[in-house]
Amino acid sequence: MTDRMVTANLALSLDGHYHGAGGPQDFAPFIPFVTTDVARDQMSRSWESATTALLGRNSAEGFLGFWSTVADDESADARDRGYAKWLVGVEKVVLSSTLTEAPWDHARIVNAPAASAVADLKAAGTGDILVNSAPTVIKALLAEDLIDRLYLTIVPVITGGGSRLFGTGLPTTTWTLTHQQTGPTGEMAVTYTRSR
Repeated sequence: MTDRMVTANLALSLDGHYHGAGGPQDFAPFIPFVTTDVARDQMSRSWESATTALLGRNSAEGFLGFWSTVADDESADARDRGYAKWLVGVEKVVLSSTLTEAPWDHARIVNAPAASAVADLKAAGTGDILVNSAPTVIKALLAEDLIDRLYLTIVPVITGGGSRLFGTGLPTTTWTLTHQQTGPTGEMAVTYTRSR
């Protein structure tokens, strides 16, 4: 077993939702806040020591169309291009019971629970394992107390509906605030590391 950390990055509303009341595709309330300097710097922090991206099927398919074009876009923000180039080139493990072939280069499909995939990844390799904007995977790992660091961007919006990251039934855990930054529009980047 290696000492690889499992990290997760996600944007949340003030009322704890990771999408708007319109359903999983409703990201409109978040858009003004996730492209700020604070949010982009938070995303950069999340991947700088990661060597594996752990994704769910929806995030893998959604990211493919967007981030692969940003990697080659000279006019894109340098932080966005950095993340995009990292994501295109990094090892990607996509959790899915329905996909038959990987939607990316440097990707493989794993039809297993998130906890099993993490155990296999932690048994070999180096660097952090980043679960980026894949809430179902993050929830599954939180339920098993397998996340070591949370990179959260809190946006100053109450969506009034949507899915929540932190539901009832999670194990009691303690976290240490290791980074905090607030942007001019009220968005806040916070990093919590699991106290073990």
